[in-house]
Amino acid sequence: QVQLVESGGGLVQAGGSLSLSCAASGRTFSSYTMGWFRQAPGKEREFVAAITWSGGTRYYADSVTGRFAISRDNAKNTVYLQMNSLKPEDTAVYYCAAKSTRLGSLRSDSNYNYWGQGTQATVSS
Repeated sequence: QVQLVESGGGLVQAGGSLSLSCAASGRTFSSYTMGWFRQAPGKEREFVAAITWSGGTRYYADSVTGRFAISRDNAKNTVYLQMNSLKPEDTAVYYCAAKSTRLGSLRSDSNYNYWGQGTQATVSS
């Protein structure tokens, strides 16, 4: 079992930055691919970014490429999402998730086994 707790959301003006963290419990954190997803009001949850177990490979949605950066510290059982140049359309609840197997696309939320409760990020225009 893995428990995930996000933090770091808040309110920021367009062009600003937010830094999200996701702390994981469990001894096998370092073996999981970790992802960030977001869900805006009235919209489906969408992929934002993912990072493989070693941190060697990172993936991003086109909408955030060049603005967001995902990283992880396996010694601290934590994954991060640095969000820069934020836009109002980035407003959403952001969720971190853990994927225990190599099967299935890491861009699909259906392939993740564990989820945090989410943290709200609001970008004002």
